[in-house]
Amino acid sequence: MAAMGQVVVIGGGVVGLASAWWLLEAGYGVTLLEREAEVGTGTSYGNGGQLSYRYVSPLADAGVPLKALQWMFQKDAPLRFRPELDLRQWRWLARFLAHCNAAANRDTTARLLALGEASRQAMAELAIPHDEFAWREAGKLVVYRSRATLDSAAGRADAGDVLSPAECVRREPALAAVEGALAGGIFNAGEAVADCHAFCEALMRRIEAHPRFVGMVRAQATRLVAARGTITGIDTGSAVLAADQVVLAAGVKSRDLAATAGLYLPLYPVKGYSLTAPIRAGDCAPQVSVTDFERKILYARIGERLRVAAMADIVGEDLSLEPARIASLVRQVRDTMPHAADYERLDTWAGLRPSTPDGAPMIGATRYPNLWLNVGHGPLGFTFACGSARLLAERMRGK
Repeated sequence: MAAMGQVVVIGGGVVGLASAWWLLEAGYGVTLLEREAEVGTGTSYGNGGQLSYRYVSPLADAGVPLKALQWMFQKDAPLRFRPELDLRQWRWLARFLAHCNAAANRDTTARLLALGEASRQAMAELAIPHDEFAWREAGKLVVYRSRATLDSAAGRADAGDVLSPAECVRREPALAAVEGALAGGIFNAGEAVADCHAFCEALMRRIEAHPRFVGMVRAQATRLVAARGTITGIDTGSAVLAADQVVLAAGVKSRDLAATAGLYLPLYPVKGYSLTAPIRAGDCAPQVSVTDFERKILYARIGERLRVAAMADIVGEDLSLEPARIASLVRQVRDTMPHAADYERLDTWAGLRPSTPDGAPMIGATRYPNLWLNVGHGPLGFTFACGSARLLAERMRGK
């Protein structure tokens, strides 16, 4: 394949790595620019581990503003808001609220379902051995505590198998402790779980072996250098890295980099937490991936570990592990799956999900002809990484 030119991909998380791979396969020479010593150590590190190709409904939906007001007075609320003296927060919130209606949600969901299917196919085509990143086709069970909410979800044409509380427990015995609190659930086969960090490491090994891979530059991108209507380089503080094309795939940091070239990206960091606990012999850990819909808590068995992910904190770029939020999550997990893992040996983590107001990622061109975006995947970066990378490569080649 003839060379397509040189690309610098900014960001060594799952989206940046996938972008690098598909651009290599498309014929580009690729340099990866990553500030950390290793790949996949940011938001990709401790995410929920669920590959939810069909469960993609964005946060922005009818009723969410009212729920958010109610959650403000609940100790264990899944969403928390802390006002900031930051115009970006309020600008993002205004656009988010504008998308909190059923019509906008349906439109975004339809687009995300298409991207999810493309991502599922692209992940299969990548063909990284499953044992390298604990991939398992577990199926996904979404359980509901409200009958009205379950009925609404079940009414969708592509809902999946609707289960009674007893059927939920037969499908996933780890839910036995909360059978009486459930209204039912919806199960979809074909959904998967995997270790996102291990996937990043496996993909990086494949990238390094590619003949068109130039190398990895370990440095912090501080500024996009623009001249005569194009991006001429990336300033790292100690040097300016030149490239024919630049791809921004640096998560929420992409908004600051874009701003140095006069571009506004409607991105905001939505903070999420995760817990990881070892599974002992005799523990009743879930075999399918589980989402507790009202509590917005995800459970995934990744190898011999239980990964639990939850919460959406709109609190700026705050990565602190707040004890009250961790304690709240642990309390709810023990209540729902009391015998699933060794909760005395928990690893805790927090990450910033780069979120757009409507919940759909931004993939493609900017007003600079050689600057491209692959950002804004929110909590579904692992799910959408392969599909969005392939789509980006196609768009960069004019398809």
